[in-house]
Amino acid sequence: MTKVHAYLNSLRIAPRKVRLLTDMVKGMEVRVAEVQLRALPKRGAEPILKLLRSAVANARHNAKIAEATPLVITDFRVDEGRTLKRSMPRARGRAFPIRKRTSRVSLTLEAQDK
Repeated sequence: MTKVHAYLNSLRIAPRKVRLLTDMVKGMEVRVAEVQLRALPKRGAEPILKLLRSAVANARHNAKIAEATPLVITDFRVDEGRTLKRSMPRARGRAFPIRKRTSRVSLTLEAQDK
């Protein structure tokens, strides 16, 4: 069983929102997960789909896994990345902090033996 990894750093979407997508496709075969992600209206679906396709390309090119071999998503982790700190002016000259959160996504695929 060969494992293949792909990473996405500094995705400008909060981890809580991205986890909704990754938890949904975790454990699925790649083809099924791709169909699921393409059908979703969420903003985070596009970068996650791109990461999934990158992991498949890594498997085919770097790990030399054949096209016919089914790949399964074994691990899909979303961790908190760097937080961008901004401020919003409020009443009486005060400043209100705004935290723009980012995500770090790691994906692990595993080739299934037939």
